[in-house]
Amino acid sequence: MGRRLDGLGNIFTAEDGQPLHPDSVAWHFTKALRSAGVPVIRLHDLRHTSATLDLEAGTHPKVVQERLGHANISMTLDLYSHVVPGMGEDAAAKRGFLLYGKAAG
Repeated sequence: MGRRLDGLGNIFTAEDGQPLHPDSVAWHFTKALRSAGVPVIRLHDLRHTSATLDLEAGTHPKVVQERLGHANISMTLDLYSHVVPGMGEDAAAKRGFLLYGKAAG
């Protein structure tokens, strides 16, 4: 990885600071996965994994939205809320605690 010369915030650059072509980055990523002997996934899958883990850990969806750069929170929730099946139960338990001082049920 090189130094950032263009000020555009590129993560992957050549030695001269110029951005790498996305296909080149993906190729090197796949090569590293194969070399490590782990399942090959798309580089973009890391983004999905990060968002999913954040939501499962209880990170507020607004924070996840900002990290992903989504224009609005509805996009984030539409894409990722289904992977956190306990969200509804957790919300009900919190509401029960607020109303009754204990979990509902």
